[in-house]
Amino acid sequence: MERTVKQTRSLQTNIKTARAEQDNEMYIEGYFAVYNSETELWPGAYEEIAPGAFNETLSNDIRALINHDTALVLGRNKAGTLELKADSRGLWGRIKINPNDTDAVNLYERVKRGDVDQCSIGFNILEEEVEFREDGTVKWTLKKIDLHEVSVVTFPAYEATSVQARMQEYEQHKKRRLEQRKMKLKERVRNGFKTANDRKEN
Repeated sequence: MERTVKQTRSLQTNIKTARAEQDNEMYIEGYFAVYNSETELWPGAYEEIAPGAFNETLSNDIRALINHDTALVLGRNKAGTLELKADSRGLWGRIKINPNDTDAVNLYERVKRGDVDQCSIGFNILEEEVEFREDGTVKWTLKKIDLHEVSVVTFPAYEATSVQARMQEYEQHKKRRLEQRKMKLKERVRNGFKTANDRKEN
C-alpha cells in the first residue's frame, strides 16, 4: 500500500455521550477502532488492526471531526479537548464538547438519542502484513498506524481511493504469484527432462 495515501476506516461502535457532574461538561466517548476485528473491504478481501498499532502515534497533533470535515472540528488532543488512549481492546477516545459550538452540541444530542453511533479514523499505514489464504481470500493486518484524525460519522464509508489502491495491490500480487507458479512449473518440466535423459544415459 502506498504510504502517502491517506486511509479512512469506519466501524459500528458504541460511542455514547457522558456528562461530568462536577462541572456539567459534555463528552462524546467510545472506541474509534478495535483490534483483531476483520473488516471486509470487498468480497474476499479483509483488513484488521493489530494490537499496539496506535502506540507510537498518539503524540501526533490529532483532531476530532464531524464526518471527516476539516471545517467541523470537535476537539484536538494538543488543546486538551480530545483525549485518546490505546488499551488492550483498541483506540478509545473522549471529545469535550464546546457548549458554544452549535454543530458540536447538535451532534452531542444526536449521539445521545442514538441517531448517530458510528465513527471512523483517518491515517497513513506505516507497517502492515499481508496474508494470501489458500481459499483465495486475502487479509491485511495493520501493524503500525500514523493517525491524523478521528471522526464521528453519520454514514461510515471507505474512500474509493483507499479501496482502489488495495485492489491494485491485490491484482499485482496475484499476477506475481501466477508468474512464480509458471516459473516453478517450467523448472519441474526441465528437471523432469534432465531425469529422463539421465536414465537414458545410464
